[in-house]
Amino acid sequence: MKIHREGLATILLSFAVLALINGVIFYFLGHMPLLCRIVAGFSLVLFLFIISFFRIPKREMKLDESLVIAPCDGKVVVIEETYEPEYFKDKRLQVSIFMSPANVHVNRNPISGQVKLSQYHAGKYLVAWHPKSSTENERHSVVIGNSKADILVRQIAGALARRIVNYLKPGMQVTQNEELGFIKFGSRVDIYLPIGTPVSVQLEQVVRGGQTVIATI
Repeated sequence: MKIHREGLATILLSFAVLALINGVIFYFLGHMPLLCRIVAGFSLVLFLFIISFFRIPKREMKLDESLVIAPCDGKVVVIEETYEPEYFKDKRLQVSIFMSPANVHVNRNPISGQVKLSQYHAGKYLVAWHPKSSTENERHSVVIGNSKADILVRQIAGALARRIVNYLKPGMQVTQNEELGFIKFGSRVDIYLPIGTPVSVQLEQVVRGGQTVIATI
C-alpha cells in the first residue's frame, strides 16, 4: 500500500497539529495521566484514519476496451436515464457511485481514449446524495471518447469533501485505469453512458475502482 501524493501536506499538517495539542496537554495536565492517555489514544486513531484517506492499495486492474470500469471505490446509488446538460445535451444513462470517508479516494479513467472536455465548476457543498448535487455542487467534468463511445465522468464534492483534484487536459490521450484525479475525503462520482448501454452493476452494489465492470460498450 502507498500513500497518495495529494495527502502528504494534509498528513504532515495533521501530525503537527496533533503533536502540538498533545504537547500542550501533557505540559499543563501532566498530573492527570488518564486524561493524557485518552487524548494520546484519540490522536493516534485520528491520525491513522487521516492516513487511510490517502491510501492506494495494491490491486490487479482490468484492461478491456469493450468495458467501462469503475472509476472509484464506493457504492452504486443511482442508475437512471437523465438529461445531461453540460456536454451531450441529451438523455444519457447515469450511474452514480457514492464514496464514503472510509473508501479509497483515487479516481481512475473508466475507459481509454482522448480527453474531449475537462471543466471545473465552483459550487455548493450539498450532501453527496442530494438530487441536485450533480448540478449545483463543486464539480469537475471530464469527457473521454474513443471509437466505441464518449463517456462523461463527473467528480462531485460533498458536505465533507471540499477539494477536487483533476489531472486531465483536453486533447490528452489517456489509458483505462490511470489516475484521473482525487477527491479529498470522499463524495461522489457520476458516469454518463449512451442510452441502451448494458449495465453490469445494481443499486447498492459495492464497487472497486479499476476492477468492477460498470458496463459494456
